Amino acid sequence: MSGFPVPKEQASELGVIEAAEDGHVIAFHEKNPKAPTMLGDPESIYANMNNYIFSAPTLLRLVREDAEDQRSSHDFGKNILPKLVGKPGLFAYDFRTNRMPGEPADAEAYWRDVGTIDVYYDASMDLRSISPKLNLFNREWPLRTASYPDPPCKFAFDDERRRGQAIDSIVSGGCILSGGMVKKSVLGRGVRVHSGAIVEDSVIFDDCDIGRRAHIRRAILDKGVRVSEGVKIGFDIESDRRSHHVTEGGIVVVEKGAEVEKGAEVPGSREESKQNNPQVRPIG
Repeated sequence: MSGFPVPKEQASELGVIEAAEDGHVIAFHEKNPKAPTMLGDPESIYANMNNYIFSAPTLLRLVREDAEDQRSSHDFGKNILPKLVGKPGLFAYDFRTNRMPGEPADAEAYWRDVGTIDVYYDASMDLRSISPKLNLFNREWPLRTASYPDPPCKFAFDDERRRGQAIDSIVSGGCILSGGMVKKSVLGRGVRVHSGAIVEDSVIFDDCDIGRRAHIRRAILDKGVRVSEGVKIGFDIESDRRSHHVTEGGIVVVEKGAEVEKGAEVPGSREESKQNNPQVRPIG
């Protein structure tokens, strides 16, 4: 099982490996704030990365036994892994020692536990940074993931106030920036950004449509969101909270398939509703 050192304050959020000096796993602690720290490092715990290499017969046997156990909650970390603790064949691999071909010899290993929206947002911003800690463009360490027959990205128009462009961003296949601006953001497949629209510091999932002169900032839009002309998201957090989820870190999250319209009534005073309080309507 792969392990990664993280600050001990995160013990209540993660599965923690307790390992002997030779890497042999002697205990496993699931989201326990009192989990033991690493040998020789009293400020860090050994986080379980949830990446494993099993012998197939062992894994199949454990899964079958767990399926037949009516007392089990059938959770991998709580029910299956503990059965292997203390046995000779269970070892922790220190992921810090992992080195990727094509990266500098002193490059640090990268891992994020994206268990919260804020951490997911931070990891997305890591990917689109100038010098990403996880380089998606390393040809010597390709990512084996899904592949889609999407058309290439398209950037349309070159007028002073109507120029399709993206800066410090990742833009996926099938996107059309039709006179819109994207800055420091990650765009999924098939996103459309219309004339005068601005998307910055945001994560936009597949098939979203950003209307003319809309402005999206520090937000995550789930798949299929439609943002109407002139709408602003991420500029008035209190207003955003009336219609969207806002994380502790101030990231506005718009639900899947929603249609965000400008000027619609939302809870609050009539005067407030005149000031760009969008309304979310699920599509379909």
